[in-house]
Amino acid sequence: MNVEKINEIINAKPNLSTALGMEFISTPEDDTCMARMQVDERNRQPFGFLSGGASLALAENVAGVGSSALCPGCACVGIEVSGSHVKAVAEGDTVTAYARLLHSGTTLHVWNVDIKDTAGDLISNVRVTNYIIKQKK
Repeated sequence: MNVEKINEIINAKPNLSTALGMEFISTPEDDTCMARMQVDERNRQPFGFLSGGASLALAENVAGVGSSALCPGCACVGIEVSGSHVKAVAEGDTVTAYARLLHSGTTLHVWNVDIKDTAGDLISNVRVTNYIIKQKK
């Protein structure tokens, strides 16, 4: 999935993705996309670990980027995000979100997002449902 055009839109002005340090990555598969985020002062808890909220934000944003790449000209918004955090990640590490499209309808997309640390260990598993809004011309 090519996300370069979406990256240009995201990086054009400040937003949550840029504030938390997310980097979106194209993949060769049409139903997957990826994102990376270094764990640092922008997205960690006071205890020095990746915030669960930042993990959910990463998952929702990578799924949104994927839906946007599949539906150019549409607004793709998250309507449900549900996740389980299974391991802590310390500041200084980098996490990678692997998003796979489970359902692609005309108005809903459902994504499974696995977030892993640099060792490849599962950090969080997140399900994201996006609502696809067709823009009026």
